[in-house]
Amino acid sequence: MNLTGPSGEAAMASDAEFATLAEPFRPELLAHCYRLLGSIHDAEDLVQETYLRAWRAFGAFEGRSSLRRWLYKIATMACLTALETRSRRPLPSGLGAPSDDHRVAVAPREPSVAWLQPAPDTLLGAYDPAAIVAGRSGVRLAFIAALQFLPARQRAVLTLRDVLAFPTAEVAEMLDTTTAAVDSALRRARARLAEARPVEDDLAEPDEETRRALLDGYVDAFTRADPDALVNLLRADVELEMPPIPTWFTGRPAVLGFLASRVLRRDLWRMVPTRANGQPAVVAYARVADGRYEAHGVEVLTLMGSRIARITAFHDRGLVPTFGLAPALAT
Repeated sequence: MNLTGPSGEAAMASDAEFATLAEPFRPELLAHCYRLLGSIHDAEDLVQETYLRAWRAFGAFEGRSSLRRWLYKIATMACLTALETRSRRPLPSGLGAPSDDHRVAVAPREPSVAWLQPAPDTLLGAYDPAAIVAGRSGVRLAFIAALQFLPARQRAVLTLRDVLAFPTAEVAEMLDTTTAAVDSALRRARARLAEARPVEDDLAEPDEETRRALLDGYVDAFTRADPDALVNLLRADVELEMPPIPTWFTGRPAVLGFLASRVLRRDLWRMVPTRANGQPAVVAYARVADGRYEAHGVEVLTLMGSRIARITAFHDRGLVPTFGLAPALAT
C-alpha cells in the first residue's frame, strides 16, 4: 500500500509500523467485506478504505483492543455505511422461478441489477480464518447469496459471530451496541438464513479426487462441445443460472437441452480451471471472429455427492482479471 503522510522520521516509523502490523490481515478483511457486500470489486474498495481510515487513526490507537479487532470494527462500519445506499446482490434464483423447458425465450441481460459476484480462492480461501472456524461454507456461493437476504446489520452480526467466532461482547463493541441487541439480531439472522439458505450448502462435498474428475470432465465436455459427456456429470435436479440473465433452468433435461441447443459449439469454448468461493470453477473464453479466444466470464460448480448440482455461469468478463488471468488466450 503506497500511502503518504506527515514528513519526518517519526511519521516514517509510524507508517512502517502500521504496514508491518496491519497488512497481514488484509486477505481476511477482504473475505469479511465480500460476505457483507456480495461483490469482490466493492470489497476490494472497502478494504482499501479501511486501511486508509486505520492509517490515519493509527497514532491514536491505544491498544485497548487487539489490532485485528480494531480493523474489523473499521471494516464493518465502512461496509454498513456503504450498504445504506446499495440494494442486495441477488442471483437469478433469488428473483424468480426457474424453467424446466429449455425452449423458453431467454430474457435479455439485466444490467440494471447489481448481481452477486464470485470471489477467487487465491484472494480469500487460504488466508481466511473462517476457513478454520466454519470450513469452506464461510465463503460458499450459496452462503454468500443467502446472506444477501439479511438486513445489513443482521448480516454483520451473523458473520462476526457465527463465521468469525468473535465473542458477543466484542461484536457489541465493534457495532457500538449492547450484547442484548447483538443476541437479538443474531437470533433473527439465523432464522432468516435458515429459510433462505439452500439445503445443498449443508451437504459434504466429494473428496478431492472426485472434485478434480468432475471439473476435468466438465472442461472436456465444453471443449469438445459434447452434451452427452455431461449426462453422467450432472444430477437429475441440476440447476443452471447465468447472471446477468434472469432466466434460469432446473432439471437435467432442461439444462442439457439449453446447453446443447444454445451454448455448446465446436471450437467455441476454452476453459481454464480455477477455484472460487471454495468450489471448483472455470474461467471461460469464447472464440471471436479473428480466431482469438476472449474472456467471457466465470463458472462456479456446486457439487453434491459425485455429481454437479448447480452451474452458476457469471457472464461478466470484468471478473476475469480478479482471477489473475489474461483478457484473451493465444490461438
